[in-house]
Amino acid sequence: MSFPSAELREYFVAIRSNKIFEMTVIAIILLSAMLIGATTYDISPFWMDVLGVFDIAVTLFFLAEVLIRMAAEEKLRNFFKSGWNVFDFVIVTASLIPVDESQMVLLARLLRIFRVLRLISIIPELRILMNALVKAIPRIGYVALLMFIIFYVYAAFGSFFFEQINPVLWGDIAIAMLTLFRVATFEDWTDVMYETMEVYPLSWMFYISFIVLTAFVFLNMMIGVVIDVMQKEHEKFDREHGEGEAGEVHWIREHTETMEKRLERMEGLLEELTARK
Repeated sequence: MSFPSAELREYFVAIRSNKIFEMTVIAIILLSAMLIGATTYDISPFWMDVLGVFDIAVTLFFLAEVLIRMAAEEKLRNFFKSGWNVFDFVIVTASLIPVDESQMVLLARLLRIFRVLRLISIIPELRILMNALVKAIPRIGYVALLMFIIFYVYAAFGSFFFEQINPVLWGDIAIAMLTLFRVATFEDWTDVMYETMEVYPLSWMFYISFIVLTAFVFLNMMIGVVIDVMQKEHEKFDREHGEGEAGEVHWIREHTETMEKRLERMEGLLEELTARK
């Protein structure tokens, strides 16, 4: 499906690309978040009715904003090729569910809360962060698996050696892993260490080595994974929008390929002219 009027589509494109329009959308999203928060307070019925009117106005604004973005596309299906556009469409459509005393009232209110998440789809920097987080999850999963193995091994040792000292903390491997999580988060971990050092004076080596592995090595590995993915997402964004060093390199590469194709065509024409002579 395509829109018949190109001039009208250009008008909607201009509105969609307008910075004032984008800032207005962000302001309305923040206003919507404050309205949702205000409904959690014990206020008079009059102000609840006022908030209800504002909520309807915000919902209509979001509907108009999504329709403008859809009309700005050359083909309607192009709008749904972006996952963020689909997310916005679902959130706005769900907000049209009337909030009354029906069985859907709780679901409708919960869906209205998700309108705050539209800030992610509106602000490019937040989209980059979210895309980086999603793409980093599989790689973080391997680091988390390795960390779980370390937790399991140390918990087994702790349960074997320290169970008699404090069964509450080291009674079995599951409780021992919870205790090690407490140690890894530095929550009064010295109390746990000093307790075992009364029986095993060298047990501090157990805790220090565990902290070095989990709180420093594995934590930095996770941070490194996220930073690496985030850098790639920034480069991808710059290439798509022609910004930054990555955008310039991408522009030069595209134009170089275009020039090479033109030179190849010119060489072909020169060879044909030479052959004719």
